[in-house]
Formats: sequence, C-alpha cells, structure tokens
Amino acid sequence: MFDALSARFAKTFGGLRAKGKISSSDIESVLAEIRSALVEADVALEVVNLFSDRIQTQVITLLPTLQAGSNQAQAIFDVVNLELTAILGSESRRIRIAKNPPTVVMLAGLQGAGKTTLAAKLAKFYKDQGNTPLLVAADLQRPNAVTQLQVLGQQLDIPVFAPEHGNGSGNAVHVARDGIAHAKSKMYNMVIVDTAGRLGVDDELMDEAIAIKNEISPNEILFVIDAMIGQSALTTARAFEEGVGFDGLVLTKLDGDARGGAALSITEIIKRPIMFISTGEKISDFDIFYPNRMASRILGMGDVSTLAEQAKKAMNPETSAKLEEKFARGEDFTLEDFLEQLEAMAKMGSMGKLLSMLPGAASMKKQIENFDEGEIVRTKAIVQSMTPQERRDIKVLNGTRRSRIALGSGRAVSEVNSLVERFSAAQKAMKAMRSGNVPAGMSSGMPDMRPPKQPVIHKKKSKSGNPAKRAAEERG
Repeated sequence: MFDALSARFAKTFGGLRAKGKISSSDIESVLAEIRSALVEADVALEVVNLFSDRIQTQVITLLPTLQAGSNQAQAIFDVVNLELTAILGSESRRIRIAKNPPTVVMLAGLQGAGKTTLAAKLAKFYKDQGNTPLLVAADLQRPNAVTQLQVLGQQLDIPVFAPEHGNGSGNAVHVARDGIAHAKSKMYNMVIVDTAGRLGVDDELMDEAIAIKNEISPNEILFVIDAMIGQSALTTARAFEEGVGFDGLVLTKLDGDARGGAALSITEIIKRPIMFISTGEKISDFDIFYPNRMASRILGMGDVSTLAEQAKKAMNPETSAKLEEKFARGEDFTLEDFLEQLEAMAKMGSMGKLLSMLPGAASMKKQIENFDEGEIVRTKAIVQSMTPQERRDIKVLNGTRRSRIALGSGRAVSEVNSLVERFSAAQKAMKAMRSGNVPAGMSSGMPDMRPPKQPVIHKKKSKSGNPAKRAAEERG
C-alpha cells in the first residue's frame, strides 16, 4: 500500500545523501518533497502541516550541532523516522482483558470495510493464544452476513452465536445481549460482536451501534476502516468517534493499491491507536500493528522483525532444531531439508509480500510485482518427484533418474538439471561458510544460488608443420 510513498521518500533521501554537507535551502527542498509526497498519499492536510513543522523545528535545531564530517543526511533521516513513528501512534496496544470474563469486543464501521472477516481473524488470533472466543452475529442488515460468519466460524472451529432464523431476522441489540449471556453460561472468555454497517454514516447506523454499546458495555470498541477510502477516512472516523466512540482502530485491505493516507491521518487527529491490520483476504493475513515497523517500511528500511516472526510461526520448532543439529554435526543440507523450507515459505504467504518486507523493497517494486510465484510450485514439484535417496544424495542423479523426475513433475530435463546445479553450488558454499571461509564473489551470510560459472579453457595453438615457420613461432 505504501509503495508510492516509500519510493518518494527513497528518492528524496537518496538525493540528500549525495550532497554531503547540507544547507538550509536543502532542508527546505526536502521538506517540500515530503509535503508533496504525503499530500499525494491522501494524508490529511492538517497532518501534513503538523508533520513537516515538527521536522523543520527539530532539523533546524539539530543541524548547527552536527560536525562537518558527520553524516548529516542520516541525522535528518532519523528525525523523520521518529516523527513518522509518532504520527502512527508511537506504541502498539493490545485489547484490554476484562478482570471478570468474558472480555467483550464490539466491531463498528461502514459496510464493505471487512468487519465480518475481521471478526473471524481476530477470533482466530486470540484462540491461537489459548483463549476461548465466541463470535456473535449481530449484523442483521447485510444479506448473508450471518451465514458468512457461521461459515468462517465452522472453518476455524470457533462457535458462532446467531439469531434463530438467520440472516435479516431479529433485533441486533437483543442478539448481542443474548450472545453475552450465552458466553457467560458456556464459560467463553472472549466475545467478538460483529455489527451492521451502512454505505455511509447515518442516524440509523449510529442509533443501532449506540444501543448495542449501551446494552453490552464492551471492554473495547474497535473501529474497522478500509484503508483504501483515502481522505474520507478522517471524516468517517470523526463521525464514529462523536457518535459511538471507539478505543482503537483496525485497518483493513492494506494489500490494496491505495496510497495509505488513512493510516497517517487518523491516529494523529483522533488520538486513537491503530491496534491491528488486515493485509489480505486469507484468515492468516492479520497482524498486530507496530508503528515503528510501519514507519520503517514507509522509509524503505523494510520490516525484518515481522518477517522473522512469520518465519518462526511457519517453521516447525522440531524441524528447525533438527536442522541446527545437522549443521552442528557437519552434515550436508539436502533437498529434503530444502523441501521443508519451501513448504514453510508457502505458509508465510506470497513471495511478493515477503520480499516487500526487505530493506529497499520500494526500489525493487517492478521486480517484486513480476516475481513468478509459480517458480516455487514448479521447484517443489521437481523435488517431490524424487525418491528419498535422491533428495538426500544428489550425486546419484544420473541421466535416467533426471528424465524420470522431469516426466513425474511435468517439467523439462533442463529445469531439473538447473535446479541440481544451483543446489549443488549452494551446498558447496554452505560447506565453505561452515568452515569459516566465504567463497569468492559472495557476500558474507548469503549463499550464491546462481549457476556456477564455467571455467574458461584456453586451447593451445597447434604448431606449424613447416620447420622454418615453427622456429619463427618459438622465437616469438
């Protein structure tokens, strides 16, 4: 979502770093670029002005104290990073757990923001932490909203309390109230109430939301907002804050092509934290919001912390421990190990999303967009077509075996050969690194997965059969 903004910041600071010593006019130019980038990203104008004024005040104070030989551009970058983190909320916050269960969470927002799916994602998130959530289907306005929540609950093995006659029937206030009573009787320690939305803010929407709030007294009200609605995000948030009131925000559809100004506007003006984000349609596309990590991504420094957390979740602890033991014993990394890594990567989501968390991802936008996700599937198919012996020892892969593997995976023999060559090169590199040697042409810590370069063979010139010519050649 923040790709365009990130690219603008990268370009601005790239030009600043090239200057070395920075003047007041350079600072004015950078601030103008930052203002322009934020306005284009749909950030509210009042937030743009606050942000740029704070940076200007700090930088003007800081610049005279910097030595001529110091990295002035980096110092300014650090100021922008801190202020951007502050705009996004400085600290992440969790749901407040009630002293006497159940903890009641009410979701509010406009229709189309993704409240129902978000309710299921939130329930799974807390179920994975050992809680016993109950979903309450109190959206009786949108057709099939109740059914949608029931289907999601069934998929996740999370109970759903719904009106007896299904979609569009009953009273939303009574459904919410009865859902809380049911949770108490069945000893659920958390209740997530999905409420109705409208296409726009109106009295009917607010009246129902306020009535539900007054009836169930939720511990938290989360305002669910579509991050793609741009400038109107702030107006909508203000209307809900004045009408129902809310404790925190959840941003949905962060995987979209919108410019992301909503995230940079609401927390500064409304003074409510963004607590969670939804980054896709899958139930697993959900995470806690960390302001410092989001600021890091916007400024092109990536989000290695989230990437590491996702890898930890995807990797089986036993598999990781076994792999570490293998390396400690000096055993080779095999195609069997490689297959386990590929399967773990598949659990982490698309490679495009993973690559976008790396530092400098904004400058690789086209390459990331053009990344062939099918390459991982094709690679898995080749490895899965091998026998256990072949995966453990690639030296047994003769021509006949490679032809069989190609036929079994539906790939060409040349693709099997390419994979084996690249893997063999990576194996050698990992052996060298384990012994403390970094192979030439490689950066420390990263095995080179490119095919090995073929040695250049210089053929000896044939000698002339004419004795006179041969003597002249030898003298030359």
